[in-house]
Amino acid sequence: MKGETTKLFGEKRREMILAWLKSEGEPITGKELSERTHVSRQVIVQDISLLKATGEPIIATARGYVYFKENHANKKSTRVIVVSHSSEQTADELYRLVDHGVTVQNVMVEHPIYGDITGSLMLKNRKEVDVFLAELKKTGASLLSKLTEGVHLHTIEADSDEVLNEACDALREAGYLLED
Repeated sequence: MKGETTKLFGEKRREMILAWLKSEGEPITGKELSERTHVSRQVIVQDISLLKATGEPIIATARGYVYFKENHANKKSTRVIVVSHSSEQTADELYRLVDHGVTVQNVMVEHPIYGDITGSLMLKNRKEVDVFLAELKKTGASLLSKLTEGVHLHTIEADSDEVLNEACDALREAGYLLED
């Protein structure tokens, strides 16, 4: 009976987590979900993994968990770009993108052992870039681009191809955009 009760609580907790992620437009941290549900952070990590395994489009970003459902009614333009710059130029690169109305969905690198490694970013304005950079500094974590001597890819999204073109022009002007 105890195992069934625990299972029921787990299912109910995951339903609540999913409802929160769907209803809130901003990322929710694991710590916040832990506090809301009165369980450990590790239980939340397991719950998120179980939800992802059922096909729920949840992504983990540096700012928390996000429910990512494509809005087919309001289709945006997306593009994968290749860039290269030093770690010190990361802020400038990200600001150039978000200042043009671009959402930086992710960062990707090609690792010689693991293949493609992707990190979710979902950065759409300077405040979110600042939070990302502060978290990077606070944790002492390395950028994925360190693995590839600065070369990395981003999936970027905007309301139109014109906006994406303008953002790419800004990266080209700074010497960050790699093209053939």
